[in-house]
Amino acid sequence: MKLEGRVAIVTGAAQGIGQAIAGKLAAEGATVVVADINGAGAAKVAAAIPGASAYTIDIADEAQVKGLVADTVAKHGKIDVLVNDAAIVPYKEWDDIDFAEWRRIMAVNLDGTFLMCRHVSDEMRTKGYGRIVNICSNVIVAGTPNLAHYAASKGGVFGLTRVLATELGKYGITANQVAPGLTASEGVMAGKFVESFDFVQMLQSIPRRGVPADIAPAVAFLASEESGWITGQMLVADGGHTRH
Repeated sequence: MKLEGRVAIVTGAAQGIGQAIAGKLAAEGATVVVADINGAGAAKVAAAIPGASAYTIDIADEAQVKGLVADTVAKHGKIDVLVNDAAIVPYKEWDDIDFAEWRRIMAVNLDGTFLMCRHVSDEMRTKGYGRIVNICSNVIVAGTPNLAHYAASKGGVFGLTRVLATELGKYGITANQVAPGLTASEGVMAGKFVESFDFVQMLQSIPRRGVPADIAPAVAFLASEESGWITGQMLVADGGHTRH
C-alpha cells in the first residue's frame, strides 16, 4: 500500500470528491482525518473508513485551523499528507456577483487553503517530510462561464501551489494540485451545473460523466512517496475536456 503508516488530513471530505479521496487514501494505508464544516457528514464518512476520525472545522477561521493541526499531532504524532478539497462552488452570472459574494468564495477557497497550507506545512517541516495536494479546477484553463469568483479563487490556488513547491522543497515537502473537470458529486448534482453535463461530455475525449472516484487515484499518487520527484505540477483529471 502506497500510504501505509502515513497520517492524512482531507478537508471538504464529508461528501463528493473529498469523501472519495478520504476513502482512497485510507485504502492505500493512511490514517485519515475527515475534516469538514459539516460535522455530522464528516462523522458519517469517518465511521465508514477504518481508523479514520472526524473533525468539524471552518477552514477560513485561523484559530480552528490551528486547533485541527494541534489535535491531529497530539493524537497521531505527525501530519504527512494534506489534501485541500474544501471549497464553495457557486453558480452565478457575472452581473449577479457583488463584493460580499466575491469575498465569501475567496474566504473559503483561497484563504482557507492558505491557512491549511501555512500551519500544516510548518508542522511538516519539523519532520522533514510532507505531501500537499490542493484541489484546483479545470475552469482556470477552460474559462467556464458563471464561475468568475470561483475561477479566480482556484487561479489563486494554482499560483500558491507553485510557489509552495519552490519554497518548501528544501524541507522534503512537495506541493502539487489536481484539477477536476465537471464531476457528478452531490453538490454538483443538486445545482444548475447538472444541466451542463451533456454539453461537457461532447467536449471530452472520454464521453461519460466524471465521478468522484475518477479524481481520487490522482490525489493518492501525488500524496505518496512514489511522487517524490514531482512538485509544482497540476494534474488535470477531466476526461480530456481540456488538453495540455
